[in-house]
Amino acid sequence: MSNYHVAVVGATGAVGQQMLRTLEERDFPIASLKLLSSKRSAGKVVSFKGKDYTVEEATPESFEGVQIALFSAGGSVSKTLAPEAVKRGAIVVDNTSAYRMDPNVPLVVPEVNEEDLRAHNGIIANPNCSTIQMVVALEPLREKYGLKKVVVSTYQAVSGAGLEAIDEMKQQTKAILDGEEFTPEILPVGGDKKHYQIAFNAIPQIDLFQENGYTFEEMKMINETKKIMNMAELEVAATCVRLPVETGHSESVYIETEQGGATVAEIKELLASAPGITLQDDPANQIYPLASECVGKNDVFVGRIRHDLDRDNGFHMWIVSDNLLKGAAWNSVQIAESLVKLKLLS
Repeated sequence: MSNYHVAVVGATGAVGQQMLRTLEERDFPIASLKLLSSKRSAGKVVSFKGKDYTVEEATPESFEGVQIALFSAGGSVSKTLAPEAVKRGAIVVDNTSAYRMDPNVPLVVPEVNEEDLRAHNGIIANPNCSTIQMVVALEPLREKYGLKKVVVSTYQAVSGAGLEAIDEMKQQTKAILDGEEFTPEILPVGGDKKHYQIAFNAIPQIDLFQENGYTFEEMKMINETKKIMNMAELEVAATCVRLPVETGHSESVYIETEQGGATVAEIKELLASAPGITLQDDPANQIYPLASECVGKNDVFVGRIRHDLDRDNGFHMWIVSDNLLKGAAWNSVQIAESLVKLKLLS
């Protein structure tokens, strides 16, 4: 197997750090590694496989000789630098929303639409974290029974909003327990009018509200699901909520299949054997997926599968995953591994 020249953009952030850990754990074949960031973070030293690397400021010239660049430094950085990386011969895997809905950019979850990688033009988009875990769980059902409708409510961890949000949650929790006052400053991200307490609370807003009453996060889930599954006609609705959980997104998902007649036992058997899924579904013994137990694990965890009481083709399920791993870093590295497997890296 060849070794590849790799760059990680946003190497000092939460997702960038997780990308590096994942590259190391997967022993991805690396010939050389560049760690890139904003000017503010340049100069920091980061360890990878026992070797120290000095983080450099990301510039167009940084990508000379790079074959694959993993981006997680914000949409504006991706918009500016991803084309520069491609111009210099790199394939970009972008973890921001900058290119997800670009019709010329494949939006990929390898368990679902790996073959879409063959249509890339230099940039591959990594979907939204909450979308990724849902489509991994739904794809086996879509393949066997067809899919008509998806209704999802998410319970999303604060790590999805960055390290500052985690710190704010912890500080607020301590302040409340100590009887001290505080002023919320971070959440909801996109809260251009006001910010709210996240400790001991649930905030039904992630990102900015759109004219149709849905937030941008909700519209991401709706539009990305249709694109990844190549189903423009699929009915999808989403409500996205931020909870005071550090890591691990949870989702309550209702689906309607095209074909009726499937049993819960058949669906459990199908999901138990599907790639990237761990079935945890034994309600008699209180076994079901928990955010606290998915942290540090690559799989998507599915449980509480049950038949709708009114519709023969309706099913409910509970889906949980580490939003920094499968929802970001692992899916990005998985795409890189798929590029190697499909011989798309020169």
